[in-house]
Amino acid sequence: MSSNFEIIEKDGAGRIGRLKTPHGVVETPTVMPVINPNLRIIDPSEMRNFGAEILITNSYIIYNKPELREKAIADGLHALLGFDGPIMTDSGSFQLSVYGEINVENAEIISFEQQIGTDIGVPLDIPTGPDVSYEKALAEMTTTHERLKEAREIVEQTRIGAQSGEKKRGDDMMLAGPIQGSTHIDLREKSAAYLSDLDFDVYPIGAVVPLMEAYRYRELVDIIVAAKKNLNPVAPVHLFGAGHPMMFALAVALGCDLFDSAAYALYAKGGRYITVNGTYQVDRLKYLPCSCPVCVAHTADSLRKAPNLEELLARHNLYVTFEEIRQIKQAIADGKLMELVELRCHSHPQMLGALDAVFSHSDWLEQHDPAAKSTFFECSAVSANRPEVLRYEMRLDRFNLFGTALIRSYPSQKDKEYDNILTFKPPFGAYPVELDENYPFNAEVRDVAGPESLKKAIENTIKLIRQNPNAQFTFVKGRRLNQFDDSYFEELKTVCAVLEKFED
Repeated sequence: MSSNFEIIEKDGAGRIGRLKTPHGVVETPTVMPVINPNLRIIDPSEMRNFGAEILITNSYIIYNKPELREKAIADGLHALLGFDGPIMTDSGSFQLSVYGEINVENAEIISFEQQIGTDIGVPLDIPTGPDVSYEKALAEMTTTHERLKEAREIVEQTRIGAQSGEKKRGDDMMLAGPIQGSTHIDLREKSAAYLSDLDFDVYPIGAVVPLMEAYRYRELVDIIVAAKKNLNPVAPVHLFGAGHPMMFALAVALGCDLFDSAAYALYAKGGRYITVNGTYQVDRLKYLPCSCPVCVAHTADSLRKAPNLEELLARHNLYVTFEEIRQIKQAIADGKLMELVELRCHSHPQMLGALDAVFSHSDWLEQHDPAAKSTFFECSAVSANRPEVLRYEMRLDRFNLFGTALIRSYPSQKDKEYDNILTFKPPFGAYPVELDENYPFNAEVRDVAGPESLKKAIENTIKLIRQNPNAQFTFVKGRRLNQFDDSYFEELKTVCAVLEKFED
């Protein structure tokens, strides 16, 4: 039901959006703090103080505990939790993945979610973990699809009935359609395509927590992209179980809109202090590298000695979580999301591997990335694989040059002797000097190009020269390039004259 979701800003495949729910509009990307109905380390009524607009809890836990179930049925889910904003409920799939079986049927839990007034309900899907056989993943995905189709029909019948009779709690419940398929990419693609045709309100990508726990971020990237390629581009996507801010920017850049975090509480219980660059054991901290209210009010030593340490850590973890969400939103608004992704991915070696995986999908990213932004910043070696560089390569055939052409890095007294002047700027390559101040050629790049950046620039330059056989090209290496071995320029020498430098 994509009409519930409006995209207002874009960068990469990431976006700022507005998700309309029965209990209000939620701005995405955002995190849904997980609330355990049995154990609340922070009262849900306080969650807005941290930046939370939507929560997620477990309908199966509520259903299975008589006193919780009775109160939820009588007063509604929002009264039970003490939160007046949107609430999403998981169906018991987590318990199914842990214990292998649960004592509720799919239709039962969907009806219960409606009965208690859930804003976004989740059917009882089967979360198939990584590395299972293809046959097992296919069988469980098929069962999941059957259950999701059943849930879709239940919700539709309720909506039809509500139009002709008295409205009751849960008539307008939105429905999530979890995408499964384990680590088999073709199954993830098929699952997303099938569920897209059923038209769900939100599309969670399920059963990826084991990948994140094992730092298998490269595979996570491929799974997200497989799902995104086969969904309606305006469909809101939820990355189930993603709660560490270290990887939010990466997932948002790939088009994920919602995350859920139990990490703030689970990490606090284990004495762990979250930062965007990783996690620390509070016992090992000498300083608190944060300016949230908790950290401003404590030293590392006084925090450790606090009688309510677990609660304080949970609060800090939430502050850091939502600070990163706001940072990501600002990066999208500024057209700087990909730069933020590059910076964040340098926090862990496996995140660097994920960055390589992201740019292996540059052709897909380029289709979603806005064509006009402010300034391209070269942040690392892999900046040469960014969508902007690929887009320029794809558009080289738009140039039609005749006569003599000079390719150089700096203005020269020789410029006036040539019919065409082109600037050479890695990682893009050569382009007409008239474009110097236009995006993306107004890029801020290293004074001395890196090998990867130079290689891409030379490849694009050679392609440009070969597409313009009616021009005679001269390439001037200049001082920026003199330190590079001649082997970098061997192929370039076959298509144009290469000079060390002009003597001014």
